[in-house]
Amino acid sequence: MTVTASYIIIGDEILSGRVADANLNFLAKELTEMGISLKEVRVVGDDENEIIQTLNDLRDKYNYVFTSGGVGPTHDDITTLSVAKALGKQLYLNDVAVGLLETYYGKGNLNEPRIKMARIPEGSSIIDNDIMAVGGFYVDDVYVMAGVPKIFKAMFLAIKDSLKVGKKMKSLEINLNAKESIIAESFSLLQQSYPEVALGSYPNDSGTSLVFRSSNYEKLEKSFLEMKKILEKNEENLIISFSNI
Repeated sequence: MTVTASYIIIGDEILSGRVADANLNFLAKELTEMGISLKEVRVVGDDENEIIQTLNDLRDKYNYVFTSGGVGPTHDDITTLSVAKALGKQLYLNDVAVGLLETYYGKGNLNEPRIKMARIPEGSSIIDNDIMAVGGFYVDDVYVMAGVPKIFKAMFLAIKDSLKVGKKMKSLEINLNAKESIIAESFSLLQQSYPEVALGSYPNDSGTSLVFRSSNYEKLEKSFLEMKKILEKNEENLIISFSNI
């Protein structure tokens, strides 16, 4: 079984370049190691219609949608409301979230902006974390998390064991002391022969890395060995190394 996911990065500050997203690499690595294939990533601003449209589009295509950003107490934190509208759900005051906020800020110190963070879509569950009181929840197939990297990481680690996973992808790599153009034709033909395997060619300082990725381990091994044989026939000895990655 293949389990797929997508990721929406939300925030005007990302699109303006004022803040760089630091969560994508972490999420991609975690999902890959678990056996969940991250298929698509989109960046949208703090625009309700854009968030709703993007969320509904991705939900139709993938098993999971993860989001980051826009769950704080300020006026431009509109992710929670947008998710509720996208799913056709009402916001409600979550008692667990209120209790966490009271513990975090102190009872009697919950002003309206702070209370805002306790209003989540009906049917949602709070995502626990050990850094801040609230700021994340999940409902149906959507996981809404904070944009601050250490909080995002804590939230993901709190829910990762509850996610359904598929067969894990495995990767093999061949490093060459040659430019991509040398192997482009044969590598392209190999891809046509093995559609079940994702073949990638990546230039680097020493030459080129050829990466083979698939959850079909038999086809993965066959495609890898076939490319290795092709390269070994070359008199210039192009192979530097090969390995599991």
